[in-house]
Amino acid sequence: MKLPNIFSRRNRILLRELIVTDFKLRYQGSVLGYAWSILKPLFLFVILYIIFEKFLKLGRDIEHFPVYLLLGVVLWQFFTESTIQGLQSIVNRGELIRKVNFPKAIIVMSGTVSALINLVINLFVVLIFCAINGVVIRPEAILALPLIAELYIFALAIAFFLASINVKFRDIGYLWEIFLQAAFYATPIIYPIQMVIAEAPEAAKWLLLNPVTQIIQDLRQVLVTPETIQLYDLVHGWKVAIPFMIIIATVLLASWYFKRNQKYFAEQI
Repeated sequence: MKLPNIFSRRNRILLRELIVTDFKLRYQGSVLGYAWSILKPLFLFVILYIIFEKFLKLGRDIEHFPVYLLLGVVLWQFFTESTIQGLQSIVNRGELIRKVNFPKAIIVMSGTVSALINLVINLFVVLIFCAINGVVIRPEAILALPLIAELYIFALAIAFFLASINVKFRDIGYLWEIFLQAAFYATPIIYPIQMVIAEAPEAAKWLLLNPVTQIIQDLRQVLVTPETIQLYDLVHGWKVAIPFMIIIATVLLASWYFKRNQKYFAEQI
């Protein structure tokens, strides 16, 4: 996404200060502080693991299913956190926008970078679980870096788009949270995609065309088990490019819409 002057020294300093402020405000007054960035996905993982693996036996055919599940939870939490933080960013920083002239994109980026830092911390926890669970880290693990970059770019583009809409239509926040709840269950995070393939092969193909699903499955493949089913296993030809086309279209749309509306933010907030 083209962001004018975003990397100037002044703007880098401002971005750093906003990220630090976001972290301080988020955990201000809590006893455990920054530990919540790790504990939150771990608590969710434990609940889901007990219910869906121990009782419903959904992961019995998946190698290293605990790590497989934890990685999916961590990635989804990042996507959720970064888009919600980005959505609220412009409105939450209204006073700063009215007082100081600077690229408004910095505000949206600060929330998503804060979520990205949490993701990096949580990925270290995933690696610890890998060691405990006997997962062998293969050379292909280096491919996790471009995949995480792909997820971040997609989340950032959505954050820019939602932040712009939220300035004028505050209901978008409630609608997005409802959408995320539905999308969580529509994405093969707590259940393996093999279950969908067994019942509805065509539906499984549609699920894998979702960029978030494609990224999660690819990361599971390179970090947890090579037996993970990926987009390329079910979809062939030009259709394998659809998730990337969706991301590119989202980036272009978000960039255009944000640049078009950012000059009105100060008077609309």
